[in-house]
Amino acid sequence: MLTGLLREKLQPYRSWITAVVALQVVATMAMLYLPALNADIIDKGVVTGDTGYIGRLGAWMLAVSAVQGICTVGAVYAGARSASALGRDLRAAVFDRVQRFSTREIGQIGTPSLITRSTNDIQQVQMLTLMGLTMMAAAPIMGVGAAIMAVHEDAPLSLLLVLVVPVLGLSVAAIVRRMRPLGRDMQDRVDGINRVLREQIAGVRVVRAFVRDGFERRRFAGANDDLYDVSMAMGRLMSMMFPLVILVINLSSVLVIWFGGLRIDSGGMQIGALTAFLSYLMQMLMAVMMATFMFVMLPRAEASAERIVEVLDTESSLEPPVAPRLPAGRSRGRLELRDVEFRYPGADEPVLHGVSLVAEPGQVTAVIGSTGAGKTTMINLIPRLADVTAGEVLLDGVDVRELDPAVLASSIGLVPQRPYLFSGTVGSNVRYGDPAATDEQVWEALDVAQARDFVSAMPEGLETPIAQGGTNVSGGQRQRLAIARALVRRPALYLFDDSFSALDYATDAALRQALMRRTSDAAVLIVAQRVNTIRHADRIVVLDEGRVVGTGRHEELMETCETYREIVLSQLTEQEAA
Repeated sequence: MLTGLLREKLQPYRSWITAVVALQVVATMAMLYLPALNADIIDKGVVTGDTGYIGRLGAWMLAVSAVQGICTVGAVYAGARSASALGRDLRAAVFDRVQRFSTREIGQIGTPSLITRSTNDIQQVQMLTLMGLTMMAAAPIMGVGAAIMAVHEDAPLSLLLVLVVPVLGLSVAAIVRRMRPLGRDMQDRVDGINRVLREQIAGVRVVRAFVRDGFERRRFAGANDDLYDVSMAMGRLMSMMFPLVILVINLSSVLVIWFGGLRIDSGGMQIGALTAFLSYLMQMLMAVMMATFMFVMLPRAEASAERIVEVLDTESSLEPPVAPRLPAGRSRGRLELRDVEFRYPGADEPVLHGVSLVAEPGQVTAVIGSTGAGKTTMINLIPRLADVTAGEVLLDGVDVRELDPAVLASSIGLVPQRPYLFSGTVGSNVRYGDPAATDEQVWEALDVAQARDFVSAMPEGLETPIAQGGTNVSGGQRQRLAIARALVRRPALYLFDDSFSALDYATDAALRQALMRRTSDAAVLIVAQRVNTIRHADRIVVLDEGRVVGTGRHEELMETCETYREIVLSQLTEQEAA
């Protein structure tokens, strides 16, 4: 899986990879040539006292060393550039895929895991690619070349390599085999840390309100200890690997010097040749060391690649239309739900059963029902945050599953149940609905949303900073800024999903009056828990356990729908409800 991912994503950078390999070949060949030159200096220059010969070969060695250094720098640069480009492309690919996910896929994988896969996992693959391009291209050439040169210097002494190299290779392979399953465990434990941290940071107010600091510390400590245990298991194996490699290198050096000394004593070998042989032995073992570094990183990178590919291979349940359609004429915002059913994967019963309603342009249609009735689920089906499992959702007579996605997005202004503000300023958050909106249009939207007063009171007005998630403003202010964000877009259909719940009654009433004027030519669909918010709507739809149990105006439903009457009387008296 790792190989396939790298082959696909590194395809555009073949020229850079070719340059890395070519430069590594030149640098490695230069490194292999240097010990032979050094041996000639010792055996033919130092022994005979020929200083001219020493000077000529010394100058040649400097030139070869310079070529080696330049090629190594170029190879590392090209390798780093390719690895960085790979990381950039993988992050872009994962982000693009996640952007197309429905709430179903995001829920299956999990937000903390998606964050880990977009950051830590991609970094693991990127680092392995960098090490592979800068080390693994040179290691085989260095290992094979050093073996050939060692045999050339002294064939009998080279028999030691037949013993040393297999022992080292088998030992490293045995350790790496045990490290591979730990790599996936480590990435899963990082997911666990991110999950706990995200929950604790996002829910810090709840934690403190219920004095659960001690419980959360223990929960984080558990996740932290889990990661620590896997890291220690990986560390123990690594602590065995490097001393083992160094031990083999040192024992090999002792054996070479011992038997090489005997060869020199018998006249079968010269001192310079023994020096070169030692250098080639070190180069062979260095090639093994380089491969060892790769093997240490390989288990985590393999696990990371599997997790990245899992995201890239996950198909969204929101299939794009094969032949996108457009509404006949200008978008008016007429919404119709026909016998809509929605069932979550694996659920025994649908959340929505045969829901039908119509929201006409120029009218306010309201949906009310008890908690869990399916109101928010129904709202999410309209902008295709999820798709119906039966029935149709029509916008201006076209099924939203067949509608051009750009037209669908531009036709809808959604204010979700939990409005989210992005890090930036008040102005940038309101302009999220329309990046081209002028300051005048932004202030107009804020005025309708009853947000002008508190924004004007802020030190920097529209340029006042907003923290991520809008944590530096109150819940009511966050809702009003989200409403202004939808208003500045001027869509044909407005969807308000319990968007007035944090407002006081006076602000709620003023906002509804201003909305009536601003949205007079658009269709408005309001989901609310407050009866006062929706009692004057042109049409009220009552949901109960995913079914429509009543449709009409307030006065009609008070007479004909027992569910609606119970909801109203739980909030108002008979006199107030009349």
